[in-house]
Amino acid sequence: MRRFLLPLYLFLGACMPVSQTEPATRAVFVDSSLPAMKVFSVPRPQPVRTSNADLARDFMDLAMGLESGRDLEVFTRFEGPISVRLVGSVHPTVPSDLDRLLHRLRTEAGINIFSTVAPDANITINAVSRAEIQRVLPQAACFVVPNVSTLSEYRQARRTNRVNWGKITNRTRLAIFLPNDSSPQEARDCLHEELAQALGPLNDLYRLPDSVFNDDNVHTVLTGYDMLILRAYYDPVLHNGMSRNDVASRLPGILARLNPEGEALPAVRAARTPRPWIDAIQTALGPGASPIARRAAATEAMSIASAMGWQDHRRGFTHYAMGRILQSTDPDAARAQFLQADTYFARTPNAELHRAYVASQLAAYALTENNPEAAIHLTGISIDLAARHENAALLATLLMLRAEALDLAGRVSAGADVRLDSLGWARYGFGSDWSVRAKLREIASLNPLTRARGSL
Repeated sequence: MRRFLLPLYLFLGACMPVSQTEPATRAVFVDSSLPAMKVFSVPRPQPVRTSNADLARDFMDLAMGLESGRDLEVFTRFEGPISVRLVGSVHPTVPSDLDRLLHRLRTEAGINIFSTVAPDANITINAVSRAEIQRVLPQAACFVVPNVSTLSEYRQARRTNRVNWGKITNRTRLAIFLPNDSSPQEARDCLHEELAQALGPLNDLYRLPDSVFNDDNVHTVLTGYDMLILRAYYDPVLHNGMSRNDVASRLPGILARLNPEGEALPAVRAARTPRPWIDAIQTALGPGASPIARRAAATEAMSIASAMGWQDHRRGFTHYAMGRILQSTDPDAARAQFLQADTYFARTPNAELHRAYVASQLAAYALTENNPEAAIHLTGISIDLAARHENAALLATLLMLRAEALDLAGRVSAGADVRLDSLGWARYGFGSDWSVRAKLREIASLNPLTRARGSL
């Protein structure tokens, strides 16, 4: 399992592309230093409002399959206490982010998991360079493999059944590899996704709107839905080696006990996601493809989504992908795609965070068109969503857009306060100081006042 590099492509160019000759924002010239990094404290997962019929179907598809589409013959998990070891040179935020995650897994998912320094830990989290990861898996930001503890072990065992998820019958030892030269948020996102899959489901489903078990990577930390799936995964009624039928027969009783409200909710029964659409989306937004190939892949994804008759977040995400691809060549067409995306996201329960991504795009358009009130409104309804879901990169982007809109509206003092607030989150979301300043310059260049000063 691996986290693909989609987040990089979602955030780079989160606003419309600008020339590198545009003047920098005022904040860059005022002070050569940045304020202290901000971090999230108390998690705010949302209660699950999903029918148990849908949950049972989701659980079976997540737990008894792989991302490739291959079915698993037996159910596997850890039995007994689970120890986790962190090794390598890491950003100072990683140990605390790991501690927060382990605490959530204990309290929300009921998993007996703890950190250790012992070399025989069940799960070894290896902090290595991005280059080392991509030498092994070029399209991965991070990944997890069974029956090894180090990267050298994995290299030796690669392409053998020892590290083949489809061949294992239990989980006793595995390794997670996350980048130590990425932003703090990317490292944390990898912790959440890879540790969740190390413990539980090995599959991802695009039909899930509120889960990290979804390769669209909209959600970056484990949601309330994810914690319920993991709690069911470690229910004492289940155990290693169970067949698909064994798991399916016990699941209704487990879910009735863990999610009693879900018994009365109607099932949605969202259609399955065809493999060609998944492949097209990953080509459109992932690394390595040419602009022509991206456009063709997004067009194919759009055709499939239309043929499937989707009315949910997957249709919205398809329009969002097309909008991202069109931004640099046809901004007006891109905006139309973003508006279409928002329409479908609005129809989908639990897709509020998806709408916040769209809001950042539409706020950028509002800025360029000298419409500060629209930008203020769009960012205002999305900032708390980004904070609630602990997405610092999105939160910082929204705050920077809001600061420019306030400046444009003549509320310069308020804009300065919001811009200052954005910097601490940007340091967590984007990492290096130059990345933070680059994002400031990018967003400031959308402001007509900045462009006017540059033309004098």
